[in-house]
Amino acid sequence: MNRLKGKIEGINSHGELLLIELNAQQTKMKAIIIGKPSDYSYLEIGNEIAILFKETEVIISSDKILNISAQNKLTCTISSIKKGRLLSQVNLDFNGVNLSSIITTRSIENLNLKYHDTVTALIKTNEIILSEC
Repeated sequence: MNRLKGKIEGINSHGELLLIELNAQQTKMKAIIIGKPSDYSYLEIGNEIAILFKETEVIISSDKILNISAQNKLTCTISSIKKGRLLSQVNLDFNGVNLSSIITTRSIENLNLKYHDTVTALIKTNEIILSEC
């Protein structure tokens, strides 16, 4: 499980949905949570928060310009690649924090990913889990 420390910068609610605006390592992120603000005592603007997401939910792009709906775009450097027969682990450095992505080995080959490449890690807002620090 990937883990970042962040700070809550905004909370928007509509019905039973919350859109939480976060700052992690000077990068804006967003998470969608089901519920009301009163359901989560730790969801207050200014609070530090743990931002969690699975390795299998991290999409890797080697393109510099991304015009896509994913709002969580983290610029990273590949720190290592552990190739498997079908799946591979891409270890990433995100401003000094280690993250990991599990993608197909074929994708690594198609994207021609290598050690020290700069890539964008993409995480959908609904794949983010928030927790108290």
